[in-house]
Amino acid sequence: MAARLILNADDFGLTRGINRAIAELHAAGALTSATLMANGPAFDDAVDIAKANPGLGVGCHIVLTDGTPVSPPETIPSLVGADGKNFRPNVTDFFLAALRGKLSAGEIQHEALTQIQKLQRTGINVTHVDTHKHTHVLPRIALPLLAAAENAGVRAIRNPFEERWSLALGNSPLITRLKLRILHSLRPRFFALPQIRDRRILTTDGTIGISATGSLDATTLRTFIDALPDGLWEMVCHPGYNDRELDAVTTRLRETRETEREALLTVFGSNSLNPSVPHLIHYAELTHSTNP
Repeated sequence: MAARLILNADDFGLTRGINRAIAELHAAGALTSATLMANGPAFDDAVDIAKANPGLGVGCHIVLTDGTPVSPPETIPSLVGADGKNFRPNVTDFFLAALRGKLSAGEIQHEALTQIQKLQRTGINVTHVDTHKHTHVLPRIALPLLAAAENAGVRAIRNPFEERWSLALGNSPLITRLKLRILHSLRPRFFALPQIRDRRILTTDGTIGISATGSLDATTLRTFIDALPDGLWEMVCHPGYNDRELDAVTTRLRETRETEREALLTVFGSNSLNPSVPHLIHYAELTHSTNP
């Protein structure tokens, strides 16, 4: 199979500056997909943009850490932090709670389904799901997440694992590469989950760019594309505008969002005129063209 690539921007709905960058990149042929945060402060603006750009695949960026739940907090007590209102603000605390068995699978499924359905109620066809901070890399998070997706009729999910060839190109700190290599050992368990194993919910061969988050410039992006093997891949990115609205949001990605926006425009803009660019798709095209 020749290389096919999904260009997906995370954090759709976080700020209007991020939403504007996603709309501009899609119009320039430099973005095919985005995942919308049901609890994002700029959710309504993102919905308007999604409806005005029907060629943009829109998934649900499910948030289980570092944010506010869509469900009433009292209905998901194992997922909220010490304040009893918001998710745990630290992803390490979330992972530790998950590994210690302190997170309710039923509550994860309920909150994930609530977030997906919030998008669907606006009329958006949710093409796939992924998670903020890639929390579904843990099988005990992925399993209820897949159940929620299946319940909502969503037939695709991000493969949260970055292949070793991509890790080597990500220009990331050594500690980041080591963490991602360790997490890669969970990949066989992800593909053994019933929905994935039986192809009731589809995924890609792997995700590119996780290791490059915060350092994805045009040079690094070109390196990824030049090395892309045959198969189906997703490029994860976080483009946006570093404006006052972003200043009010808790995120480590600020100036780098503009760097990523420029990188995508440079490498893919105006359909890129670059003969090495692979065939670009979004997740709805995957599920429409692949038999379950």
